[in-house]
Amino acid sequence: MSKLRIHYIQHVPFEGLGYIENWINNNNYSLSHTKIFEEIIFPNPKDIDWLIIMGGPMNINDEDEYSWLVEEKKFIKSMVDANKVVIGICLGAQLIAHVLDAEVYPNKKKEIGWFPVKLTSEAVNNNLFESFPEVFSVLHWHGDTFDLPNKAIHLLETDACKNQAFLYNEKVLGLQFHLEATPASLKDMIDNCENELVIGEFIQTEEEMVANRSLCNNTNQYLDTLLNKLA
Repeated sequence: MSKLRIHYIQHVPFEGLGYIENWINNNNYSLSHTKIFEEIIFPNPKDIDWLIIMGGPMNINDEDEYSWLVEEKKFIKSMVDANKVVIGICLGAQLIAHVLDAEVYPNKKKEIGWFPVKLTSEAVNNNLFESFPEVFSVLHWHGDTFDLPNKAIHLLETDACKNQAFLYNEKVLGLQFHLEATPASLKDMIDNCENELVIGEFIQTEEEMVANRSLCNNTNQYLDTLLNKLA
């Protein structure tokens, strides 16, 4: 592998790279960032190879409250147009779907906790997911969903939310869930978003999520596989 230049966008202090940072360090790739809550400066797409867009509690349409969303969307689109690898997680996936002209809107039910995702028939035969089990548990924390962008491959689904992941142009990957979560980052999410842990069909309690934190080991390895194949 060549030495990748990876840039990530972090929207809030408590949703960082998680396991992704381990993978980057293990491979000695270069890493730069735009932390929206500190300073909003985006690099020239020519200067980076990958863009990773992390999650956050805001909505992609909240431009009146978060004016930086306008500039961020333009930057994401420029990276897609430049044929770079772009990975979006949760809010990041929704932003990618949006810049690819797909609708993003509230899902019928919020999905928070460890729930199984299922490979679609397209994913079973896709290079990125061919070694994955047909069903596996991942950490969810989202209330919105998106329509599948035109020409994107539908990869994963759950009972609560059909469009959980997509691949566009073989280089643009949207993941609605959190394969990058570690026990520490899971605790950060719970501490900062515990107000969302209300009673719901697909909302687990803090105790249930923490009890299953060992599943982070599995999901981190799934993510490791995806990142290696994209690289």
